[in-house]
Amino acid sequence: MPTPREAAQGADIVFVCVGNDDDLRSVVLGDMGALAGLAQGALLVDHTTASAEVARELHAAAAARGVGFVDAPVSGGQAGAQNGVLTVMCGGESAHFARAEPVIRAYARAVTLLGAPGAGQLAKMVNQICIAGLVQALSEGVAFGKAAGLDMKAVLEVISKGAAQSWQMENRGATMVDGQFDFGFAVDWMRKDLSLVLDEARRNGARTPVTALVDQFYGDVQNMGGGRWDTSSLITRL
Repeated sequence: MPTPREAAQGADIVFVCVGNDDDLRSVVLGDMGALAGLAQGALLVDHTTASAEVARELHAAAAARGVGFVDAPVSGGQAGAQNGVLTVMCGGESAHFARAEPVIRAYARAVTLLGAPGAGQLAKMVNQICIAGLVQALSEGVAFGKAAGLDMKAVLEVISKGAAQSWQMENRGATMVDGQFDFGFAVDWMRKDLSLVLDEARRNGARTPVTALVDQFYGDVQNMGGGRWDTSSLITRL
């Protein structure tokens, strides 16, 4: 379709997943945007990882046209999308979520309404804070073990059965040891996500010192030419 408006015409539910707040506004708002093509009673679901602010803005714009809106950022990366096992964090009105949920479950293993418009985006920020700290710790552990002369694949196999276990360790530990960083979610996108986190933290007063530091570390990876490497490439700067 030439425009988002034409693509949305006649649809009961439209799903959007783009890069950032500005991309989102460009495909949803305006005369050629998806909202302009949706009839009253339709539903717009946004899977973009964006700001809570833009989620609330789009909810208001949709409501003014009689259209429902759910912000529904996802976690699980490229593999989660390909295997239909994404985790989806939603914000919006319960009636709108109830319509979206059975459709989202076709490609998600978990989909949950977490609050009012914007709550999905805020939950995704929590998700990214946790991932950033985990990847940095895993990077340091692998680098330390290699420097100590350990067989790090064997070490990871053992410690992944204990309290150190994480999705990152299970899915990225061995590839980090091998120096392989072509597994989906790119450093450039992680930096975009962490900038959303840090902006929101400035607004709500939350203290995120580790996240701020890891964001700078990902900047180092970008400067090394690794913007399109996946997030486990954080180990390269060590």
